[in-house]
Amino acid sequence: MFAVHALLLAISLACPHLASSKEKTPDATQLWSLKPVSVIPPKSATPDGGNLIDAYLLDKLSTANLSASPVADKRTLIRRLSFDLLGLPPSPAEVEAFMNDTDAKAYEKLVDSLLASPHYGERWARHWLDIAHYADTHGFERDKKRDNAWPYRDYVIKVFNDDKPYDQFIREQVAGDVIAPQNRESIIATGFLTAGPFDFVGQMETPSPVLKRAARADDLDDMVTQVITSTMGLTINCARCHNHKLDPIPQEDYYKLWSVFAGVKRGERDLDPPNANGVLEKRQQLTTKLSGLQDEIGKLEGAKLDLADIVAGGNGRGKGEAGRGFDPNTGAISKVKQGFIADVKANVFHPVLDRDGKDVFPFIDGVVIPDGRSPVPISSTGLTVSDVPPTSAQAWDAIRSGPVNSQANTKFNGVDYAAQGHSMIGIHANAAITFDVDAIRKKTGQGTLRLTAMVGYGGKEGNMSADFHVYVDGKLAARRMKFGAKDGLTPVDVTLPDEAQFLTLMSTDGGNGISHDQVFFGDPKLGPAEPASGLAPEKRERLAALQKEASGLKKELDALPKSEKLFAVVSGEAPVVKVLKRGNTEDAGDEVKPGALSCFSMMPASFGDNTMNEGARRKALAEWITSKDNPLTARVMMNRLWHHHFGRGIVATPSDFGNGGFKPTHPELLDWMANEFMQRGWSVKAMQKQIVMSQAYRQISNLKSQFSDEGSTSASDSSNTLLSHMNGRRLDAESLRDAVLAVSGKLNPEMGGPGYQDFEYQDAYAPIYKHITADKPELWKRSVYRFIVRTTPQRFMTTLDCPNPANLTPARLVTTTALQSLALMNNEFMLKQAGCFAERVKHEVGDDAVRQVQRAFELAFQREASNDELQGAVKLVKQQGLPELCRLLFNSNEFVYVD
Repeated sequence: MFAVHALLLAISLACPHLASSKEKTPDATQLWSLKPVSVIPPKSATPDGGNLIDAYLLDKLSTANLSASPVADKRTLIRRLSFDLLGLPPSPAEVEAFMNDTDAKAYEKLVDSLLASPHYGERWARHWLDIAHYADTHGFERDKKRDNAWPYRDYVIKVFNDDKPYDQFIREQVAGDVIAPQNRESIIATGFLTAGPFDFVGQMETPSPVLKRAARADDLDDMVTQVITSTMGLTINCARCHNHKLDPIPQEDYYKLWSVFAGVKRGERDLDPPNANGVLEKRQQLTTKLSGLQDEIGKLEGAKLDLADIVAGGNGRGKGEAGRGFDPNTGAISKVKQGFIADVKANVFHPVLDRDGKDVFPFIDGVVIPDGRSPVPISSTGLTVSDVPPTSAQAWDAIRSGPVNSQANTKFNGVDYAAQGHSMIGIHANAAITFDVDAIRKKTGQGTLRLTAMVGYGGKEGNMSADFHVYVDGKLAARRMKFGAKDGLTPVDVTLPDEAQFLTLMSTDGGNGISHDQVFFGDPKLGPAEPASGLAPEKRERLAALQKEASGLKKELDALPKSEKLFAVVSGEAPVVKVLKRGNTEDAGDEVKPGALSCFSMMPASFGDNTMNEGARRKALAEWITSKDNPLTARVMMNRLWHHHFGRGIVATPSDFGNGGFKPTHPELLDWMANEFMQRGWSVKAMQKQIVMSQAYRQISNLKSQFSDEGSTSASDSSNTLLSHMNGRRLDAESLRDAVLAVSGKLNPEMGGPGYQDFEYQDAYAPIYKHITADKPELWKRSVYRFIVRTTPQRFMTTLDCPNPANLTPARLVTTTALQSLALMNNEFMLKQAGCFAERVKHEVGDDAVRQVQRAFELAFQREASNDELQGAVKLVKQQGLPELCRLLFNSNEFVYVD
């Protein structure tokens, strides 16, 4: 289970070359990318239109005795632009309108219209999500769903559509929750930090502190690597075990960045609903005030406390966090569902602790996993019970406020105890929790108390059964043995005398294994045995006033929009970070303070000392990255734009601007673009327009030059690094799938929302994802909205080089394999879409074979069929049917490639 961590640890200890962080680092003054951005004018004159991009390119072409190629025809240009900016083919009508537009600014108008399209964000968000290695599951062996990760994906789409300044985009992703804590978008943006894989077992389930530290180290490495590599193009993770061998990054700098993120964890958090920023803060204020009123009301009228709310971390009056609970094997807080508990310590009583190991739950004494083969301790005082039946001594999930993991049922007799207005404590056998009744009595001022609850078996129907037990100071007060789902609810009504100190709720497995033994205590309330009466007039008056005020607060709370959930940054207290010798979590060295890279002479590397709060650290880093003195941030983003438009960056390694990466082919052009980017307010769209308006972008491609002398390339520039012509490219997986749907007429244009799930899901210890054919409208949305599973890739998309979301992907691999041809020809999705394409054509032009062929070519290629194509295609349609022609067009190079 933990073999990966153990292997990494062993390697780090065994490799002598990882030895010392005292080794010298390369000279920072010699690395081109760390020098300030400087603008050197081009030597060549700008061609017609005055685009300096072309002038810089001509400088290099002239030196190599090369010239630019002619401009491509209008049909080629609109297809190229449409796929580059939208990831979709143009419609035949759009192509015809552009070709008939004689305005000298027709091309510029087309560029502006495509940049303004909402589909633009869908296309360009995908490029950023590759860098963020975004997915909708955790990865690793417990590849659990992240049902609330998708708002980050939608945020990125909106950012590109709105042309949000790039520096603001970066700041929000690193520290949005700190910069604008009441702004919904800013909080969603922090999903960037949590988009990568998460070792749920290593961080949440393993009892080994060594393995937990190793898993946490990997988690922090992922955050640091993602932020620095995506924004600044440096391989910072190479300094985890030693000083960077190639770049001037000492190991200490790496751990300074660890310190920035040391208080950040991944998890669910509440999120303001749309168009309602500040609701969470308002709700917190009202809830805090109401809680104080309810405490005072409870003392006056003897109101009941909700034990489920106490398990949720509340005061018994609705202040807790639903779904929260405690691991019965450790007493630790558990906010996420768990499975089987490893290394069970039966009959060991654990106080419940917060994450810093402090006991801050005065109403709860502790938890235990019971096994009646020996006395079971049920309190911190050493109190035990001996009448517990023998158990398997196994356990599952935590004791929760709400249903436990995989609970089949929460409803009996028409009452759903997991619904609003009700509550439950879920206790999967074998587990028990003990409440400190004495502390509750002192808080409420009450004497003799009374427990009421409805106990049910929440597991599946069948032969499974369990037991529940209620103890007061170790004396059995209520019990039911071997009851199951068909046995309904068991009412519990137990009196706790005023000298009683402990109340224990226990579930055991009935001697037949834990199976689905999900016992729950529904509406567990603890209140006075007799209602308060005989209040003095002044107390009755005070009670009435408090009740009126509380009623008003409840109405205010009910009127607030309901909050949503988001998988993003959960901020906490940042522990002190030390340099790990050889990257070994068990061999810590010198303490570090939060900071950044020391290789920039123009920017300070230190942010403060270890008293700096977690949020301030991230904010400082965000401002450091986006400073105009930082020479890398603008350079790296401009290079990424160039890469996606030309198929190769000015720096061919988009995420490595260090000595291990490629040198820029046009450094003066890159610096001019970086400077222009910042001068234009970090507008991505402005720079993209500059790129696509250049003559270099509008040249004919190498695909064209294969059949013509035009655009032929000199042997001195066989890889076309000098751009004497455009690079023809194959469609990426998402664009190809979306193009198929667009041409077949089945593309669902609905934007945003939870990802479509093209799989059957089975909730198990390791969830099972079985992919299905997308054959209904909700599965025909654009591919950017796909629910991405890390450990079970969608095979069709993977075959077409869709990247592994476990990795940062600055540049996708483009392979050519037989499997790709077979998938396009025989995959069930392609076959069904070929049929839909044929139905569309027939619906639009009728049964005439000639008209069908012409319309199919127009839709697939945005052009008419040639005479030879027409004759051959008509013959095919008459012999084998229209779907076979449509299938053939989907498999043609002209459909799969853009020139």
